Amino acid sequence: MVDIANESRRSATESPVRTARHQAALPDTTFSVAGGTATATRYLLAGIRIALGWVFLWAFLDKLFGLGRSTPAANAWLDGGSPTAGFLGKAATGPFSAVYNAIAGNAVVDVLFMAALLGIGMALLLGIGMRIAAASGALLTVLMWTAVLPPTTNPFMDDHLVYAAVLILLALLGAGDTWGLGRKWAPTPLVRRNTWLT
Repeated sequence: MVDIANESRRSATESPVRTARHQAALPDTTFSVAGGTATATRYLLAGIRIALGWVFLWAFLDKLFGLGRSTPAANAWLDGGSPTAGFLGKAATGPFSAVYNAIAGNAVVDVLFMAALLGIGMALLLGIGMRIAAASGALLTVLMWTAVLPPTTNPFMDDHLVYAAVLILLALLGAGDTWGLGRKWAPTPLVRRNTWLT
């Protein structure tokens, strides 16, 4: 990994290490961040994690109670509305629209969708279960991306794919440890027996 803090301090006179065949060895390409930059990075990642957690949790709350942002009160899940009927039934476009139209409003799909929104949102906000939250969040956002192919403003890229990548990055970098319960969650007996819950 490249040590950002020390890379610029290397002297120009340093020569690369030679292998047995006298070929230049590849430089160390590891990435590390030191000092204040590491602290700032941890807090930035925690902020992104919390913001994404709120995005998922808000979607759950709005669909559950019909808070009027994207779900009118008359369509609240608690009042018999379907959280998937509108988007999957009317907004789905592209090659998979027939599949999404067919499952729109299905009670099992509604429960799975709402459980995913709640679970991913809470895991991200609390900083626990980051692996499962990242995997399921990435899967959910990629599925939502496939529901609107092609995106209206770009040939293939939209925010759903960016969310998926950021979720995976947050899990890989341990973003649940800062401003979250990740460090307290990891040593629990449940998590030690089931490492996929970290």
